[in-house]
Amino acid sequence: MHKINVAQKLSCFQDHWSPKIVGELNGQHVKLVKFQGEFVWHHHDSEDELFLVVHGSFRMDYKDTAGAENPWRLKKANS
Repeated sequence: MHKINVAQKLSCFQDHWSPKIVGELNGQHVKLVKFQGEFVWHHHDSEDELFLVVHGSFRMDYKDTAGAENPWRLKKANS
């Protein structure tokens, strides 16, 4: 098992909206990204997305729902 220190990886970069690949699971990339400002809704035809807020919060609007995401809550976006 390979452990990833998320806090350490996040401290390695300051830029926003530039995802960094830190691992892979079942053929899917595990990415870290720092958000700032508006997150525009989009989807991926062949991928799901999982959001884990570590610090701060953001609002995620879907086609049919919306809600604030707060630290240490997971949000899975289906394709």
